[in-house]
Amino acid sequence: MALNEQEEHQRRAQRHKEGFERKVAAAQKEKGLLIVNTGPGKGKTTAAFGMGLRVLGHGGRLGIVQFIKGALDSAERRLFEQQPGCDFRVVGEGYTWNTQSRERDTATAAQGWAEAMRMMADPSYAMVILDEINVVLHYGYLDLDEVLAVFAARRPMLHVVCTGRNAPPALIEQADLVSEMRALKHPFREQGVKAQPGVEF
Repeated sequence: MALNEQEEHQRRAQRHKEGFERKVAAAQKEKGLLIVNTGPGKGKTTAAFGMGLRVLGHGGRLGIVQFIKGALDSAERRLFEQQPGCDFRVVGEGYTWNTQSRERDTATAAQGWAEAMRMMADPSYAMVILDEINVVLHYGYLDLDEVLAVFAARRPMLHVVCTGRNAPPALIEQADLVSEMRALKHPFREQGVKAQPGVEF
């Protein structure tokens, strides 16, 4: 790299460093976050579980309520259930098209929501992950206003993570952090590759 290029590179890097340090110095607030992972792309649950591992790594208590996927075995569930400090509750009978019964899906969602409220009310939990609750809310299996009111009234330092496609706009508006996973390519659709251990489950 020529000397002038090196100097310009160093000037740009220094400006980035100073800007970043100013932002870090200004960000002094701590609070429990309402986090939403949504969108049609892969990785919403995976990202939430990654945060859950961080909580456990810091010695915090983690609660997980898995809506919809209850009939599906998964390696992450087996692993989390073995971890001290993790409370993993599974409700649901699989994908919504499996039951084909709104009454059953609504009843199952109510059971999961009762577990979620129990965890959120317990001050020992540092984070509660509500896996696929966005789908439950999208289909109206839970009352959105009630869920949002509970989220708003939660204790100040509790992190709540909501995953699933089609997060309602009101939930997105209330959330502190929203990530949308986009589907650019997927081997199932483009190549007919089936779900594989370690990637999908």
